[in-house]
Amino acid sequence: MEKLIITAAICGAEVTKAQNEAVPYTVEEMVREAKSAYEAGAAILHIHVREDDGTPTQNRDRFKVVMDAIRKELPDVIMIPSTGGATGMSPEERLQPTELFPEMATLDCGTCNFGDEIFDNTMPTMRAFGKRMIENGIKPEYECFELGHIDTVLGMAKKGEVPGHPMQFNFVLGVHGCTPATVENLAFFASKIPADATWTVSGVGRAAWTMAAAAIAMGGNVRVGFEDNIYLGKGQKAASNGELVAKVVRIAKELGREIATPAEAREILSLKPLQ
Repeated sequence: MEKLIITAAICGAEVTKAQNEAVPYTVEEMVREAKSAYEAGAAILHIHVREDDGTPTQNRDRFKVVMDAIRKELPDVIMIPSTGGATGMSPEERLQPTELFPEMATLDCGTCNFGDEIFDNTMPTMRAFGKRMIENGIKPEYECFELGHIDTVLGMAKKGEVPGHPMQFNFVLGVHGCTPATVENLAFFASKIPADATWTVSGVGRAAWTMAAAAIAMGGNVRVGFEDNIYLGKGQKAASNGELVAKVVRIAKELGREIATPAEAREILSLKPLQ
């Protein structure tokens, strides 16, 4: 198997300090959590940003400040800014991080229920996001919450509406109202993507560790972090994103998977090497 790429989703848009006081809001806190995840073994950081009071934002300038601060400390890490933002944001708001020309960014592949809210990703929205990423030379990570999302984005790639092969997918399983996080569902999702594609799983909540172990055994990659899960185990809150990443590393070692460095992750994902 190829080496395991670990992504750390360090803050998300929904989780708060009331749930876990280590959730980062400020630039300094974001750098702290980024370093903890990187030092534990994460090659990729999935980036949402917050205002200092914790309010989620897609503001281009806030992304630039946060990503520049992280890059200063971690010059080789791969950063994947979110274009999902938070439910209720307009497509124009959500696209702002693409103006910074990151090497990768997320592209959500369809509308779905998201708890009590609706995560709105219409076909025109997805075409606009795909067009922007083609124009700006950004490799998408295709976020799939439902099986139909895979079919949708594969069809768009055939039409040239989104960047094509080799594609990187992130299967987000366990969101309330979307596909349950079961090993059977994960295996089925993984069977539906092109042979030259790469994939990651994000297990939400209590499913995080089952999904991580299954993906490692299947040859996929793993995302963990406070966006998806704040617990190391039942009733045991993680003190940092680094603790969550370190647990993935331990599971991987037990199952015989080596951990990819950022340089190795770039090669696996067909990204340009750093100059």
